[in-house]
Parts: sequence; structure tokens; C-alpha cells
Amino acid sequence: MSNDAATAEATGATETAPAPEPIPHGLGASLPPADARAKTEGTFPYAADLWAEGLLWAAVLRSPHAHARIVSIDTTHAREMPGVRAVVTHEDVPGAPLHGRGSRADRPVFASDVVRHHGEPIAAVAADHPDTARMAAAAVIVEYEVLDPVTDPEQAFEAEPLHPDGNLIRHIPLRHGDPEAAGEVVVEGLYRIGRQDPAPIGAEAGLAVPRPDGGVELYLASTDPHGDRDTAADCYGLSPEQVKVVVTGVPGATADREDQGFQLPLGLLALKTGCPVKLTATREESFLGHVHRHPTLLRYRHHADAEGRVVKVEAQILLDAGAYADTSSDALAAAVAFACGPYVVPNAFIEGWAVRTNNPPSGHVRGEGAMQVCAAYEAQMDKIAKKLGLDPAEVRLRNVLATGDVLPTGQTVTCPAPVAELLQAVRDFPLPALPKDTPEDEWLLPGGPEGAGEPGAVRRGVGYGIGMVHMLGAEGADEVSTATVKVQDGAATVLCAAVETGQGFTTLARQIVQETLGVDEVRVAPVDTDQPPAGAGCRGRHTWVSGGAVERAAKMVRTQLLQPLAHQFGMSTELLQIADGKITSYDGVLSTTVAEALDGKELWATAQCRPHPTEPLDETGQGDAFVGMAFCAIRAVVDVDIEIGSVRVVELAVAQDVGRVLNPAQLTARIEAGVTQGVGIALTENLRTPRGLIRHPDLTGYALPTALDAPDIRIVKLVEERDVVAPFGAKAVSAVPVVASPAAVASAVRAATGRPVNRLPIRPQAAVVTWN
Repeated sequence: MSNDAATAEATGATETAPAPEPIPHGLGASLPPADARAKTEGTFPYAADLWAEGLLWAAVLRSPHAHARIVSIDTTHAREMPGVRAVVTHEDVPGAPLHGRGSRADRPVFASDVVRHHGEPIAAVAADHPDTARMAAAAVIVEYEVLDPVTDPEQAFEAEPLHPDGNLIRHIPLRHGDPEAAGEVVVEGLYRIGRQDPAPIGAEAGLAVPRPDGGVELYLASTDPHGDRDTAADCYGLSPEQVKVVVTGVPGATADREDQGFQLPLGLLALKTGCPVKLTATREESFLGHVHRHPTLLRYRHHADAEGRVVKVEAQILLDAGAYADTSSDALAAAVAFACGPYVVPNAFIEGWAVRTNNPPSGHVRGEGAMQVCAAYEAQMDKIAKKLGLDPAEVRLRNVLATGDVLPTGQTVTCPAPVAELLQAVRDFPLPALPKDTPEDEWLLPGGPEGAGEPGAVRRGVGYGIGMVHMLGAEGADEVSTATVKVQDGAATVLCAAVETGQGFTTLARQIVQETLGVDEVRVAPVDTDQPPAGAGCRGRHTWVSGGAVERAAKMVRTQLLQPLAHQFGMSTELLQIADGKITSYDGVLSTTVAEALDGKELWATAQCRPHPTEPLDETGQGDAFVGMAFCAIRAVVDVDIEIGSVRVVELAVAQDVGRVLNPAQLTARIEAGVTQGVGIALTENLRTPRGLIRHPDLTGYALPTALDAPDIRIVKLVEERDVVAPFGAKAVSAVPVVASPAAVASAVRAATGRPVNRLPIRPQAAVVTWN
């Protein structure tokens, strides 16, 4: 017994245990994710962990060429290999041969006559062992007539059609204001944005299980289960009711992470063999299969007056869609609409094109379209400041957008747009200290320990990036989500087909129900297509439409719960409130617990959330195309070794309009993740595709930023000006830091070196000022 314990016993004193920390509760609290512990301990079930009795393994044969004509496909040797149960090609697709995301079905399940990109699926195999499946896929003999690939998007306009739909996917000519307007200062620039891969932490995996009714169940890390179900049903020649998609654990998603060229063959093999079939992609197959960010070529001309106010913007934007359309039309609309950035531009004339090439397909990646143009228009603002001898932040402040201003698309900005407040916050935030010129602090220099030249060659630069993105779908997309909330025995269950991709929807759903119903224990049911659709998990959709649906359903249950009490005491339900598990009236006459009010009853309600409609851009790029917008300002501080071109991002100061903070810890993590992703886009991430062939499709050749590359990220201001049309008033927070941070880093490198820096990622030679 310790001396303290003995003293306490002798004196009869008792030691009171400290009160437990209160559990975070409701909106505004940092409620931890329910699956955090399982993911930390490695027990969380992902798609790659799935198993079934009688399991077969699948492998997909992919084209080694970017462009080729298929002369013949011979599967004889593969079919005769011991252990092989099935081999499928384009001849085995019973339903619609084409599929695709977005509005066009233009991609074949398997290439039949022509290969249009490196890695395009040719055949798939099911066997009793994964090695057997891979060997059998390699044994499929394909005779190719190799064709010259079209890899330059500028050449796609004159090249022979690469697809029956032609090479031009979409052209948007935006016309706004006076074409004859001119400014006293004119600056021009040509900018190139490279191809980035979403690089999910886990490669694609899935399991297909045949059903007794002739249908199939697909267990996938899907971010759009109902869209995937409908595509699969068309491919298999089945009704949607015969195909069920069950969402397994998603190992992170910053894009449409699924490779449908992997999903669709998986179900075909299960239907053909009558057995469960599993496929786990290698990292190389993942790079070859899923979509990437659109490489973009941008030409800009800005006109400004003598005070630096923008008079007119002229731009040409060319998106490389790769072999298939996918979501390129949507990306182009965002690029053209936001080509002038969050600035007031009275006259704008933008030409935007998305074209096919024989490069890998491009599609939805966080901030698509908006990220590419942000890098260009912010470079133009730096050029205006330099030409007029003005501070770059001041030039931006003289042009920033505000609520009530009009976009070049003619749409009035009705949501909160505190762009000036955001920029002032990061501009006025104290700058970080300069690194000391001492050996022990050598790691602070660009390049790390012994990786930099002389400290005297290091220059510090400060730059700015202001980004904007749209939330939800655009141009008439029907955004809708459905949710059901059930309460029984003091616990609640939420059923909603919104997929948790790391954006925190399941945590948000729990917080909404806790806040509305005063129930601590809230479970979010697993997602499958037996539930009503909730749509894809991108552009902040689930915070808005799915969170809105959960809130409406919870409020309907709340009314069911309170009505008997209100009737009993002769008052309306509006005079009753729920807090901390208790129901009380405004006058204190009624006080009871939620559990007592439930009294064993089961209450439930289903509700939908559908935002106000939008409209497509017309033939001059005009229209109210977007539901809402979010903004972010970032100040970057970088150190550059001007002799060897190494860049170290010292600090990124972030100010963002978030509408309302629903979960502080979760929101901070999302912003920091987005900023770090932007640093990778700015400095390291470039998927190289010489002659259309993906070079080094692995995480050695594709350099993602690590924790050691992450700079100090200072969230200096979160503007909580609620968007009145959004549920809870909240805005999406993940995409806009990705949009603004690459532009800010490039701006800072320009400030440090005086070089134009017109390409992302920034190559070392672009930051070199002198050679020794």
C-alpha cells in the first residue's frame, strides 16, 4: 500500500475518481468516427478482405499498346490450362457493349476491334488460384496491328476519328460583355497542367457472387453504388433488380476511384461460372485502370487598367480527356465557368474544348476543371502585379468577388462569398521565421539533409492562391438523396445509400440524429442498392443532400415523438425541446427523458432532400449552372535553392469559408488533407505517359507527398457565414484547398525566383536562376 493510500485509510478520507470526459455530442462537436478504432487496429473489413465458399480468382488482360487494331484474339491456350474455369472477351458481353460515367456510354467493356488506350481490358479469366488466373490471362494470344497514337490534344482536332463519336467531346464558347473592351495593361501566358492520379490508399478489389434468380451481387468499394448497379445491369443484360451492389469498406477516395473495366468483367465471370469470383488489383493494374486528372493546356490574356483592375479576360482551355468521355463534359463546364476565378470580370471570352486522345482516360478527380484554371488565372494576377509594380495581394483585393456579383456565366453569386475577408486573413497572418544558417538545421533547407546547395543560394518567396469550386452536380443534374431514420429502445439507426469515402458522412449522420432526437447511440447501416439512391460521393454532395435527407427524416421522427406529449399538455411541439436526452417544455411544466417518451415504441420516417434546380450552359456559356460555391485563400511561403531548383514549402496559411463548422476535428483534417494533396500536385505528382504508355505505374515512379513533405499548415480563419439554401448552412471543404494550394505554391516560387513558372508540377529547371 502506498503512503498516500495508507494516509487516506487512516484518516477515513476517500479519493474521488476524476469524472470521465464527456462524449462529444451533436452538431459542432468533434465526434470521432465510429470505425476509427477498427481502422487503426487493422480489423476494418475492406473489399480485399472478402471471402466466399468455392471462391475463384480473376485476372484481366490489358492492352500493352496505346492505339492498335485487334486482328484476332485466341483464348484456346488459356481455356485449356488446368484450373481455369472461364475466359471472357467482348463476345461474351450479353447486354449493352458500351458503358461510361457522365452522360455518354462510349466505353466498351472489352476492346473488340480497336484498342484506344494503354491498359484497356481485352479479356478476363477466372481460375481456382490467383497465379493460375494471371498466367491464363497472359496466355490469351492477341494479334495487334499497332497504330500511331494521338497523344497531343491539339492534334486531336485534325486527326482521324479515334472513336465513332469523333474526337471532340464538348466545346463551350463563353461570351460575356464587350469583345472590344481593352485595358492599359495586357499580360499573356501559356500554362500546362500535368496528369495526376488519385492514388487511392488501397487498390481496387471486389467480389461477385451469382444469385439463384440468375442475377449477381457485387461487393465493391463503390462510391456510386446505384450508378454502378445500373451500368452492370445494362452490361449483363439483366434488370436492375437482378443486380445488387453491396458497398464494402472504401480505403479512401478523392475521385471516381472504381475501375469499371475491372468491375464489369468480375460480374460476367461470376455469371458464367456460377461461382463467387474475386479480383484484387495490383498497384500497376490500378494505375492502368482508373481515371486520372485531365492534363490541360491553357492560353490566357488579361487586360487591366492602371490600378490593376481586370477589364477583360480572354482564354483558351483544352482538356485532354484521354480515350473516353467519362466526366469530361462536367470538368470542362467547371473550367470554363471558373476561368476568371473569384474575381469581378466585366468582359470575358473563353473557348473551352475537351477532346479524345490515346492517352489514359481522364475523369472526376477532386477539384476537376477548377484546379487547372486556378493555376493559370493566379499566374496572370501575379503578372499584372509585377507589370504595375503592385503588391500581389493588393491586386487581388482590388478584384475579388463578393455576394451579389455576377459570374462570366451570367449567374449571380447568391451564396456567401467572403473572398476579400479570406485573402486579408492570410495576408495579415505573421510570416514564419527564417531558417537559421546552422548545421543542425540543415534539414530545413530545400532538399533535406545534404540535399541542398549552399545556404546562400536559398531564396524565400511568398505567394497567393484563391480558389473556388462548385458544390453538387451542375447544369441541370437532378441532385437527390433519400434517408430513413428509425428509433427504438433508446437507439437510432440511419439508412442512407451515401457512401463513406473518408469525407465523414457517417459521423455527420450520427451527429444530426443526436442533435435532433437526443439519442446518444446512433448506428449508420451498411450501404447497398436495396436502399433508395443517394448518388455519387463527390463535390460535397453527401454533406448537403444526404445530410439534408437525414435531418428531414430525423425531424419527422422528432415530431412523432413529441406530438403525444404536446397533445397531453395542450401545447404545440414547437414549445418542446430535446437536449441531452431530455424533453422539456418552455415553461418547465414538462420534463421527461427521450427513453421514457419512446416507451418501447419504434418510430421511423423516410425523407428526401433535393436542392433547387440548375440549368445547362447555353451556346454562349450563359446559365445558372451551379447550386452553390465555396472559396478558399491560401498564402504559401517557400524556400527555393535557385542553383539546383529544389523547393521546400515552409508554410501554407489557409482561410476558408465553410458556412458552418459541423465537426471541428473532421473539418480540420479535411482541409489539411486537401492542402497536402495540392502540394503534391504543385511539386511531385506527374503521371508520365510518353506515346500514351503509362511510365512507372507504381508508387515508386509516381511521387506522392509523404508526411515528411507536408508543410506547416496554419488554418488562420474559418468564415462561418451560413448558406441559407444548404442544410445546416454548411459548405463542402475538401476540394477547394486542393484547387488553391498548387496555385499558391507556384506563386511563391515565382516570387522567390522571378521565373514565370507556367507548368505544374514545377520542374527543378523552372526554379533555377543561375547555374554554377
